[in-house]
Amino acid sequence: MPSIYQLKPAFQNFLRPFVRRLYQHGITANQVTLFAMLISLLIASFLAYTFHAQPMANAAFFLLVPIWMLIRMAFNAIDGMLAREFNQQSQLGAYLNELCDVISDTALYLCFIVLSCISPTLLLCVVFLAILSEYAGVMAPVIGQERRYDGPMGKSDRAFWFSVLAVFYVLSQYLSAHITFKLQELISNGLLAIITLLLVITIYNRIRNAIEKTSN
Repeated sequence: MPSIYQLKPAFQNFLRPFVRRLYQHGITANQVTLFAMLISLLIASFLAYTFHAQPMANAAFFLLVPIWMLIRMAFNAIDGMLAREFNQQSQLGAYLNELCDVISDTALYLCFIVLSCISPTLLLCVVFLAILSEYAGVMAPVIGQERRYDGPMGKSDRAFWFSVLAVFYVLSQYLSAHITFKLQELISNGLLAIITLLLVITIYNRIRNAIEKTSN
């Protein structure tokens, strides 16, 4: 099954002129990585706090999720390009690249727990499996292979589907006459269940493909 990650080369080509300008202004890959993580944490905290204070009045703020997810994908591509193409790769950068992504993802996913239509158990399961899938990817170099990004539920795919979940939730508030709470709950948790299943497949694919390449 294909993954959105496969679109990354075209996305990088689009961003390359901007990356070149950042380098000319002295911006480093590690600075971009840390900045993206900080914004992710701030947005997740803002959503959790404002929604807890006034749920109905602040529902529309969840549209920040798809907006930021798209921008964050650009940041993720930019820091990698700065590191590779402008000789900024470092051991610290390798740690920051992996750890900051996991921290950002976890925060952005967990803020959905404030929504009454979301099953906390399912959401926590998604968070756990998402972390495990990234761990399965970074384990590949331990057995002599490249870091694995296999799908079907990689980082970019999760960003897309959580964006869909956020948009659906906001729209359902304005279409409450047509979308009942039960239907909202069914669709939201159904999507989380599908993400859960695809994360299990992703973990399996990353482990299997790394081992198969070692055998070959």
